[in-house]
Amino acid sequence: MQPAEKISITVTPEMLRLVRESIEAGEYASTSEVIRDAMRLWQRRREEHAEAIKSIKARIRRSLDDPRPDVSSEEVDAHMQEFMARVNEEFRNVSS
Repeated sequence: MQPAEKISITVTPEMLRLVRESIEAGEYASTSEVIRDAMRLWQRRREEHAEAIKSIKARIRRSLDDPRPDVSSEEVDAHMQEFMARVNEEFRNVSS
């Protein structure tokens, strides 16, 4: 574990009020604890974002590498029209 380093940050009065209220409520023992928790959450969000991007890139790569032939916009439109007709028909059957 690396040694801690002291830094100085500037926050809005509203943020400072929230930090102090959180400490007074006993949620945190100190301002430093609040900031460390915020940093952990920020780091986790960055990691989750990186994983999401990695997953999206993998899906795109699989799609680009898919050997099946492309589908024309006309075919997609026809399939969507058929799908919506089935959904509407099922909705009518359920509603009656």
